[in-house]
Amino acid sequence: MNERNLKILGWIGTILSVIMYVSYVPQIIGNLNGNKTFFLQPLAATINCTIWTSYGLLKEKKDYPLAAANLPGIIFGLLATITAF
Repeated sequence: MNERNLKILGWIGTILSVIMYVSYVPQIIGNLNGNKTFFLQPLAATINCTIWTSYGLLKEKKDYPLAAANLPGIIFGLLATITAF
């Protein structure tokens, strides 16, 4: 696969990942409305996304699609974790 196609594939993966993490919004709203959920899964997602975002940004040749794909996971995973308590 050539570099252009790999870049397109990376950004498609980024968009799909963002959609996946935005799906935490209903869970966060439910938590805020008193329908508490278990905190472990969003906490694990937060930690995982933090590691992958750091990896993408700390590489010598930055991997922006990887970092962008995981940044929403940090934000929404952390919000879902905090509101679960």
